[in-house]
Amino acid sequence: MRVLNVITQSFLVGAVAALIFAAAPAAASAQDVSTTTVTHGAPTVETAVRNARVVYVEGNDLVLKLENGKVEHLVVPDSDRFTIDGKVVSVRGLKPGTKLTQTITTTTTPRYVNTVRTIKGRVWHVNAPSTVIVSLPGGGNQIYNVPSHAKFFVDGKEKTVFDLRKGMNFEATIVTDEPQTLVAQTKLVVGQAPPPPTPPLVGVLLFQRPAPAPTPEGSVTAEHAWVRLPQTASPLPVIGLAGLLLLATSFGLKLARNKGTL
Repeated sequence: MRVLNVITQSFLVGAVAALIFAAAPAAASAQDVSTTTVTHGAPTVETAVRNARVVYVEGNDLVLKLENGKVEHLVVPDSDRFTIDGKVVSVRGLKPGTKLTQTITTTTTPRYVNTVRTIKGRVWHVNAPSTVIVSLPGGGNQIYNVPSHAKFFVDGKEKTVFDLRKGMNFEATIVTDEPQTLVAQTKLVVGQAPPPPTPPLVGVLLFQRPAPAPTPEGSVTAEHAWVRLPQTASPLPVIGLAGLLLLATSFGLKLARNKGTL
């Protein structure tokens, strides 16, 4: 999962004051001294959670349906990572139907930058109130932008830019306070892959039955009990009926023989 560290700065109250020259030459470095201190404030942490479901994914294009019903299209770089069922995958490893949960943790830390700068030189030209051209001891001239609150010290006395004159040796101290805000953001995306699809039905639908348990020798299973039903009927009525038929036949033959003799 990719971790994004984004630093945004509330630029910068007093930044112009901190950078009052355009480009100082190397010879001026000995006459241009800066001291900077940084103080950090107490950080604040915010956590936000978003739930979504993958609707479509193709290459780096990802379409999500958010929990509020809105559809969102994203172009996700290959460096982003998602943890799906414990496995880390890129956007190309996502599948439609995957449920995603994104946790965004934002840490905001205020800090204050205090800069004290000292410049020494000789006035070569003044264009009050915005600029002054200074001849540096190491040689060469340098143009400085003068902030409105800048103070110059000439012979131990505090002066403004309007008091400067050509040829004056001066010392200038610039103090700036720069409030800044550092924002660090981490994103963690975890998800659950969709269940495997049900295979399509092909041909005749059959249902598999479990195999019957083995039975002891000589016993009869319920499935075949009809083959070996107990014989409860008696053959005596059939025998009696056959005897009656034989008697009737004999009696009929006797009658026929008597008629023949008459």
